[in-house]
Amino acid sequence: MYYICAMLTQFSSKNFNQYCDRLAGVDPDLKKILEEYGYPPLWTRSNSFETLVHFILEQQVSLASALAALNKLKERFVEITPQNLLTLSDEEMKACYVSRQKIVYTRALANAVLEKKIDLVSFEQLPDEHVKQELVKLKGVGNWTADVYLMFVLRRTDIFPVGDLAAVNAFKQIKRLPSDTTRNDLLNLAEPWKPYRTIATMMLWHFYLSSRQKKIPEKEKLKKATSPLYITG
Repeated sequence: MYYICAMLTQFSSKNFNQYCDRLAGVDPDLKKILEEYGYPPLWTRSNSFETLVHFILEQQVSLASALAALNKLKERFVEITPQNLLTLSDEEMKACYVSRQKIVYTRALANAVLEKKIDLVSFEQLPDEHVKQELVKLKGVGNWTADVYLMFVLRRTDIFPVGDLAAVNAFKQIKRLPSDTTRNDLLNLAEPWKPYRTIATMMLWHFYLSSRQKKIPEKEKLKKATSPLYITG
């Protein structure tokens, strides 16, 4: 049974930098990121079926590969909707660079939307855990996809995607943690960032991308993606 939560904390252009400053005030390593690289971009996406398809396409691949597949799908239709996607055959989906597994996942998502098993608009008024519970019921949607949906689309402030390769690697680097640090240990170490773990994660992504950009020759920089999802696992 759903219930409406009156207090849903979101970030926006009005408070994002303020939240970064608060985190810098409690964590010297995050403060160093701000001092060296400035504020992270305000990474957001629209609350749409296409966005969830995009997240599924981004699972375990680079942003460039996922975006190529998404753009191929968009060549077929003005708008990617559940109805449109379900008209494509396996061969047509493969021609859009969609893997066999992700064909199954995106079709399952399309059917779930059409059968009203999920309602993206209603998610905007539901608590984080309820949204996550509903999303992970879908075939091919796991914790990482649910987490980035909460972060990028619903703009919830306190999500730490412990399954995200880039965030975890950046976390280990700035805290000088051993490579075998467990997920539970990482979650415990992220506790001081509450209730702004989403913003802290975006600072980690910003560090991850910016520190690597310094090592890339100028002529190659424009070829690299500027979204953290380029390097998620």
